[in-house]
Amino acid sequence: MISDFDSALASATTPLTRSTPEILQLNIGKLCNLTCYHCHVNAGPKRKEIMTSEVVDKILAWFEKTDIPTLDLTGGTPEMIPDFRRLVETVRNFEKPRRVMTRLNATIINEPGFEWIPEFHAKHKIVIVASMPCYSPQNVNEQRGDGVFDSSISAFQKLNAIGYGRDPELEINFVYNPNGAFLPPDEDELKADYKRELKTHFDIEFNDLYAIANMGIGRYAAYLKRNDQLQDYQLLLKEAFNPATVDGLMCRNTINSDWTGKVFDCDFNQQINLSLKDNASEEDLFVWDIDPETFVDIPIRTANHCFACTAGAGSSCGGAVT
Repeated sequence: MISDFDSALASATTPLTRSTPEILQLNIGKLCNLTCYHCHVNAGPKRKEIMTSEVVDKILAWFEKTDIPTLDLTGGTPEMIPDFRRLVETVRNFEKPRRVMTRLNATIINEPGFEWIPEFHAKHKIVIVASMPCYSPQNVNEQRGDGVFDSSISAFQKLNAIGYGRDPELEINFVYNPNGAFLPPDEDELKADYKRELKTHFDIEFNDLYAIANMGIGRYAAYLKRNDQLQDYQLLLKEAFNPATVDGLMCRNTINSDWTGKVFDCDFNQQINLSLKDNASEEDLFVWDIDPETFVDIPIRTANHCFACTAGAGSSCGGAVT
């Protein structure tokens, strides 16, 4: 059955097909110290799903044999799994070291037992991508919980103090998610506002801002449904479909894996279990099963939630795409 999204794709000038994989994105667990209402992963402090040492070993053995240049770690809070440091150290010490990104929940830096994060990340030149929904306390605390704004500010000041956002080799980027059922504003204008307000009030500096539309799945879908906004939001995304975004979608050059090693086109497909299958056997694919040379031949799986990535200026793990 053809979805509304697939019908909309027919108007795109660029077909939604894969290019050579450039990013291995591992969602290494649903464990998190926060419970944000916009979280598509349904992460939280009580979640038990984390990547085991055995899965880490299998992925590392496969990854070292590839030419994929970037490892993107997400969660949950990636730093909370026991194998986080071993995973990073191994990848950075490959014969061909890889660039490592972590989608950091900055408040974890202020939790007991995680004081090591700033120095460790700086030592390994990990690129930090950190959620910062606004430069004012009310919007941040509403979306992520009471006290999160102050804790985030403290964490970012600690990261700035060791060079993040100031040393060219220590990159920190912020993520903006709307705190309501609407699309992100212009990314460049918002970035300018963030830089001005955070520097003026908190002496915080950062490299870039990624404006990412909220995905109407998981916990955020439940939040919208409770507030009788889900259908309106889905219609908003559909009506804002922009065919020019297709060329920049993250599913085109990314291999995404869950905490078991199972492969998906993106972290959003992962959360609705829209997994990739072997062309011959129709069995689920795992990271260590993939041949990067033939991976490009496997069709990208889509559904109507994909409208969130193609609405307006588009949205990916790196922000707007047009």
